Amino acid sequence: MKTKRTTRREFCALGAAALVGMSLKSERSIEGSFVNDSFQLGHMLRDRAQFPAVLETIRIPVVIVGGGMAGLSAAWRMNKRGFTDFTLLEMNRQPGGNSRWGENQVTAYPWAAHYVPVPGKQAEYVRELFADLGVLKPDGHWEERYLCFTPQERLFLYGHWQEGIEPATGLTPTDREQFQRFADLTGELRGSGGFTIPMEQGRSAKHAPLDRISFGTWLSQNGFTSKPLLWYANYACRDDYGALAADTSAWAGLHYFSSRESEEKGPFTWPEGNGWIARQLLARVGRFIQPDAMVHRIQRNRNEFRVFAGAKEFRCRCVIFAAPTFLAPYLIEGARPLRDFQYSPWLTANLTLDSIPGGQGDEVAWDNVVMDSPMLGYVDAMHQSLRTVADKSVWTFYWALAEGSPAANRAMLLEKHWSWWKEAILHDLERVHKDIRKCVSRIDVMRMGHAMVRPAVGAIFSEERRALQHPKPGDGLLFANSDLSGISIFEEAQYWGVTAADRALHIAGR
Repeated sequence: MKTKRTTRREFCALGAAALVGMSLKSERSIEGSFVNDSFQLGHMLRDRAQFPAVLETIRIPVVIVGGGMAGLSAAWRMNKRGFTDFTLLEMNRQPGGNSRWGENQVTAYPWAAHYVPVPGKQAEYVRELFADLGVLKPDGHWEERYLCFTPQERLFLYGHWQEGIEPATGLTPTDREQFQRFADLTGELRGSGGFTIPMEQGRSAKHAPLDRISFGTWLSQNGFTSKPLLWYANYACRDDYGALAADTSAWAGLHYFSSRESEEKGPFTWPEGNGWIARQLLARVGRFIQPDAMVHRIQRNRNEFRVFAGAKEFRCRCVIFAAPTFLAPYLIEGARPLRDFQYSPWLTANLTLDSIPGGQGDEVAWDNVVMDSPMLGYVDAMHQSLRTVADKSVWTFYWALAEGSPAANRAMLLEKHWSWWKEAILHDLERVHKDIRKCVSRIDVMRMGHAMVRPAVGAIFSEERRALQHPKPGDGLLFANSDLSGISIFEEAQYWGVTAADRALHIAGR
């Protein structure tokens, strides 16, 4: 069998991680596999595969397509309003989308989204949900057990850990001046009211020119040359968007720093990350969900829609399309190809630790980042545990494949064997945890070819995106994924899910 050689770029990015199979034979055996793979189903849609003939037709007023946070939020909203004549069709066995979670004998853990910042006053739907879930108490205070414990974040640089992810160690006077100037500029933008969450509450044409250049270009135009600052800005884009600053809209890059309160107390997190929220929603609306029900065609038939999933056909007045919007041209007959929706490929892994690695003598934080690593670091699932001593844990490791084209990185996701990714992950962690191989017993890997929408230059104020955000009055096809905002965060998914639900209720006369 012919083996594809690792490219020079891949080797430079990963170093010795490319040398799969070169570990010592006496090394501890580490088990694992790929999990939650669903690309095969997606490729059936891409390749226009044949699907079963209809054996059952069901009439129901509203069908939600997609059981991620947008779809679950739409279901929560309608159920809370007393409307129960709807169904939610989810392709996977486990709903939740990027908020899915796992659990083993040690702890529950996230598979992707792992926190929600404390919502501001404008995020009224999030605050309403959090009140329902007991996160926001009746007296107006937040439930402290859900706020991230200390130490929250740490960054490894110059051979040591520092508290916080913003570089603060070894800065020159020029570095400090540029960090302060950057903070002043983003503070002004925050005060302008144009950078809000949800975005629809504040976005205005005043700042639209920022969407026409990249964040990297904006930094250069404003004289930012500090290497620690540029690393930090680039890390922020990789972390939230899966893209480099050079490939990110300047508006989106600045939104990352200007949309949150600078001194917010948070974030909220749980051992299973945002899977905790998904669990609470499923407890409330799970009876409306049909898992393993992949929608493969949607037809408009005058004032109603025909939704085909497996051997079932659903006839409805409204379709809430909460699946990623890039799927629309593959599912909705007559839908035009999309230009302004790009997606970033990601890889996450959960490492089961039978013992806690040694290292630099500092306590493991909730979020742990290594400066200049091609990866994003790891989150400790046991951090929110009330145990006084945690001798075992699960670390969730994040890797946004931001270097190179998304298409090439998606191909690499599928091409490389599990053992290749295992070695890449362990090699990265060995920089700061020399004994990591002795502590890990299992590494499970999840591949996401279209993990999150990428806010490329021109994407935020795209006319194509605006048309999907604001359908014509009475149109029963309602889009609801977070990618409508161009930014993939929980608050945006929830906003569009609730908004679509309210529109559907209006059209259904409820």
